[in-house]
Amino acid sequence: MIVGIGVDLVELDHMELTFKRQASIHEYILTERELDIYHQRGPKGKLEFLAGRFAVKEAFSKAMGTGICREVNFQNISVINNEKGQPLVVDSPFDGNIFVSISHSKQSVVAQVVLEK
Repeated sequence: MIVGIGVDLVELDHMELTFKRQASIHEYILTERELDIYHQRGPKGKLEFLAGRFAVKEAFSKAMGTGICREVNFQNISVINNEKGQPLVVDSPFDGNIFVSISHSKQSVVAQVVLEK
């Protein structure tokens, strides 16, 4: 049974401006596992990766019905791609199945999360 659905859209220009104003924002948004992947990418790849993870975590918090808070925060959700490139939530406060989709365009990143029990 589906217990939550969340969607989030991130404009890459806005994320880039945020990064320029707060250069350590990636350390706030990304977990250690995600940071390892982030640091292996070039500038454009870093921006897209950061925006994608941010969108997933926001979408997840919406699916949980809480928004970003103590129960659901950037550091207790970790999203890693499997060997085929599919994003998977590997750490989270949700006990059930989590389905994730991330899509990029030149201007934006969108993520959807479906929670199932």
